[in-house]
Amino acid sequence: MIRILYVDDEPDIREVADIALGLDPELDVRLCASGGEAVEVARDWQPHLILLDFMMPVMDGPATLRALRAQEETAVIPIVFITARSSQRDADHLLALGAAGVLAKPFDPMALAAEARQFL
Repeated sequence: MIRILYVDDEPDIREVADIALGLDPELDVRLCASGGEAVEVARDWQPHLILLDFMMPVMDGPATLRALRAQEETAVIPIVFITARSSQRDADHLLALGAAGVLAKPFDPMALAAEARQFL
């Protein structure tokens, strides 16, 4: 099984992502509602990929990425931002921070699993 951690503060988006990723029977998906929760879950669960919202309260996506990179257990897990801020300039900035990729929000639920797999 391929473990994917999906992080977003919006419950409706988490639910859609869970259903969308669940269409791929080889994916084991866990959901987190905050960056802080994601850092803890990722350390213990060791996902193969993290799909991370850019804009979240308290600990935003870039801060979460930095926290994940600072832990030995999560330092090399690929992180893909999912964001409405998907201009080339924004994408280049996120890639420079160490993201493996950027997916535009709103995402296509029917394509999300395949899009996620390209970063594994």
